[in-house]
Amino acid sequence: MKANAEKFRALDPAELDKQLREGAEQMFRLRFQMSMGQMDGIKKVRILRKERARILTVLKQKGTAPSGAAAAPVPLVKKTKPVAAPKVAAKKAAPKASAPKKAAPKKAVAKSKKGA
Repeated sequence: MKANAEKFRALDPAELDKQLREGAEQMFRLRFQMSMGQMDGIKKVRILRKERARILTVLKQKGTAPSGAAAAPVPLVKKTKPVAAPKVAAKKAAPKASAPKKAAPKKAVAKSKKGA
């Protein structure tokens, strides 16, 4: 791992930008192939992603910003379904305000008289 970072630290920022753009292009192609089912493994994508992160780290350490095209994230390629027209829902009538429920009247408890 250190060998890769040292390799990138030896390069000048212009060369790093060039490699960053090439890596982003390769990653786009690999993801496109994966979405079409032409590529089985993801090892190459992982390697490219890590290499891209190393290059960006070295550029940040050097204090130079990558060019706009090189720094842009690689778009994901996903299969999409056709978008159907949204269904218009009928307006629901507001619920009627009901009167508060009355409590049931309490039954009078008759007291029993003792001794009568």
